[in-house]
Amino acid sequence: MAFPTSVNNQITDSVTQANLEVLGSSPAMALANLYQATAQALANSAHNSTTSQQQNNITAQAATVMGVTTLYSIDTATTGEATSKIFSV
Repeated sequence: MAFPTSVNNQITDSVTQANLEVLGSSPAMALANLYQATAQALANSAHNSTTSQQQNNITAQAATVMGVTTLYSIDTATTGEATSKIFSV
């Protein structure tokens, strides 16, 4: 102690040790919070990437279905008439 006080020395030492424990554990807790925030950000990024890929696959499948539907919806009579004109030349 720097100077004598009216408080018991054991109490003063206990409070001092508690304060030093808080100061000593602060860097570790700050680093743990940083790691946790970084892990959360990376997990969100991976989730967003997966969701985006799924949505792109759904869009591509819908476009393919519409293309096939368009091909199948061409009138067969028109196709037959065009084919007969091609072969009659």
